[in-house]
Amino acid sequence: MAKHIVQPQSLPDPGATRAYSHGVRAGNLLFLAGQTGTDTQPQPGQSRFEHQTRRAFARLQVILEAAGGTLADIVTMTVFITDIRFGDEFVRLRGEILRRDFPASALIGVSHLASPEALLEIQAIAALD
Repeated sequence: MAKHIVQPQSLPDPGATRAYSHGVRAGNLLFLAGQTGTDTQPQPGQSRFEHQTRRAFARLQVILEAAGGTLADIVTMTVFITDIRFGDEFVRLRGEILRRDFPASALIGVSHLASPEALLEIQAIAALD
């Protein structure tokens, strides 16, 4: 089965500096690399964790749209958070962002991520038509 790299024009190309792809499509499956939300600043009144969570989902959405999908196409996600005390807030935000038909998911506490300022990273697999 052939694989196709998904590189949205609006996101930096990680292949040039980090040797990975934002998305790889194989058949009807799209594998999305872990996304963080450290590339922009929080809005007034928004916590760093909420901002990074919303931004990570926005980046996933950009990759999905480049492949012809939406957040509703995610079938599973793995979420890494640097402080498990953010777990309930993440679940609340995920419910607000995805609204229904939730994917299978794992929430894993880790000591740190590749980007030192990242509080979470979301990796996902989507099924596309």
